[in-house]
Amino acid sequence: MLEIKNRIQEEERAVLVGVVHKDQREQEVKEYLDELAFLAETAGAVRVKNFYQKLASPDSRTYVGKGKLEEIRQYIQGRDIDLLIFDDELSGSQIGNIEKVVGIKVIDRSDLILDIFARRAKTAQAKAQVELAQYQYILPRLRGMWKHLERLGGGIGTRGPGETEIETDRRIVRDKITLLRKRLAEIDKQAFTQRKDRGEFIRVSLVGYTNVGKSTIMNVLSKSDVLAENKLFATLETTTRKIVYENTPFLLSDTVGFIRKLPHHLVESFKSTLDEVREADILLHVVDIAHHNYEEQIGVVNKTLQDLKAFDKPIITIFNKMDIYTKNTFDEWLDESTRTQLLEDLEANWDRQTGGNAIFISALERNNIDQLRKKILNKVRELSKIRYPYKTESFYFDPEA
Repeated sequence: MLEIKNRIQEEERAVLVGVVHKDQREQEVKEYLDELAFLAETAGAVRVKNFYQKLASPDSRTYVGKGKLEEIRQYIQGRDIDLLIFDDELSGSQIGNIEKVVGIKVIDRSDLILDIFARRAKTAQAKAQVELAQYQYILPRLRGMWKHLERLGGGIGTRGPGETEIETDRRIVRDKITLLRKRLAEIDKQAFTQRKDRGEFIRVSLVGYTNVGKSTIMNVLSKSDVLAENKLFATLETTTRKIVYENTPFLLSDTVGFIRKLPHHLVESFKSTLDEVREADILLHVVDIAHHNYEEQIGVVNKTLQDLKAFDKPIITIFNKMDIYTKNTFDEWLDESTRTQLLEDLEANWDRQTGGNAIFISALERNNIDQLRKKILNKVRELSKIRYPYKTESFYFDPEA
């Protein structure tokens, strides 16, 4: 039986491969490969080189053309390369065909993200969610993953135990998927009961692209100690804290980060975790404004929220890492009045786009945190008056606050 294991070992040397589609710019794909390199680094691999090719559509057999694949093979030959990572999802047959040519391990973006999630999973729920996603990923690729099936295809000497083995594996994988779904359904019931038992509190959830500083903001707002590090998907499990501002309590949750091309198996498997987003009353969309592609990341998060049917909720957009943004954007010799005007224009622009629901902070430097607290408090009180009109402000008094 094909066991579920982390596919990447520590410090593997990797070559990254992407395709420039007809509606893409070359620079865009280079940036995507940089993100893929960050994913690889998070999983314990080191990027050695990028390859990309302009194609109207990926090759159905080998993703890239035969000439480009031969170029990759020649580069790998004689070098200490362990791994070939593709920026799109590959089929089992594509993986098998590519591995025949290059002679090293081949994985795709989805497999890489699943590997990271497997490393990050700590709780029984997260482990079951990742395992389910891994089995769902593997099931349609079993044939391509079986090395000993390469000779099958009809004729004398090609029939044997291989086909029986792969059918047995398919049955085992399907049984595992069924079992994991039942286990997660039970966990989901328990989680739903816990969410119901939280009482009549407004629920606020931090959302955003991965590695934008959500956990740091969670720590600042709740004075807690949630893991915050400069790696993708540092947070898999939802963390919820009760917070009281000016006698007004609410619940604040930190959730898993979103990313471009997030494997659909993960979205399905992490349903109970993402329910925290679906059931939230207010969303705090955290944006890393210092990232050169932050507007595209905003688009990815908004699209994911639409897919989760959560985009119609009240959203406060928090532009984080302003300290890094100003350092990277403004020349040290720029006069103060021009700098101030440029920042005011930036804030006014996003204030218009978000309907007055944007705020600019640095969680690390604790800049503008009081204004952020005030903005959240106003939104919580506004919703509380609508949802719980029978409550007075004295109801919210918390002697432990």
